[in-house]
Amino acid sequence: MADLEFHREGHIAHVRLNRPQGLNAITPEMDQAMYDAWREINADPDIWAVILSAEGEKAFCIGADVSGGTDRDGRMALAGGLTGIGGPLVTCRKPMIAAVQGFCVGGGFELAMCADIIVAADTTQFGLPETKVGIIGECGVVHRAVRQLPYHIAMALILTGERIKVAEAARYGLVNEVVPYSDLAEAARKWADKLLAASPLAVQAAKDAALGRLGYPLDVALATRFEAIEAYEAAADRLEGLAAASQRRKPVWTGR
Repeated sequence: MADLEFHREGHIAHVRLNRPQGLNAITPEMDQAMYDAWREINADPDIWAVILSAEGEKAFCIGADVSGGTDRDGRMALAGGLTGIGGPLVTCRKPMIAAVQGFCVGGGFELAMCADIIVAADTTQFGLPETKVGIIGECGVVHRAVRQLPYHIAMALILTGERIKVAEAARYGLVNEVVPYSDLAEAARKWADKLLAASPLAVQAAKDAALGRLGYPLDVALATRFEAIEAYEAAADRLEGLAAASQRRKPVWTGR
């Protein structure tokens, strides 16, 4: 079995870390496989949603595999570029659900925060242990945490290296749903089905707009013209949405 599994199920792409014996720490070979997966996902118009998951109950991911040292040669950012840690940032344009469990720490925590929706098993613990073990790099896995969590909560994680359990993370809005580990895959699939019920092109345009002006003042974001949204005006799915509404039926999306 490959350390990184990638397959399609209808309109859903599954990307699964499969190295439970190493707590799903990401090797350079896994980085490359993930990079190839993100490229294919972005390029394939028939992929409308992504589920990111990991094998084994003990850990979703503990970050980069540093068993051979901390120098990864800067070949690409962690997780095939998705995190932007250690190299150029690669953006997944399709909506992504992360299904996490056990230890979700360091670069693994950063990877989960790259998703748009997080479903967590009740066994999950989140943390940024870098300062505690003295291996923090120039960038550090800190920037998403301080944007996605309340400032004092994020800074406590960053500065102390301590972990928080999933119930506490849920209180801070970090995760969308907490379920027993046995229900994790089913819960992620239900979220994917919710995404598939929406217009795929509208979803992708909305994600592009939201992330494209995330760090800008509101007045700048409101004044921005977004190419993906403007292109959607001519899409067949937009016309299908209007027709379905007038005919009081469910739309049948084509992603075109």
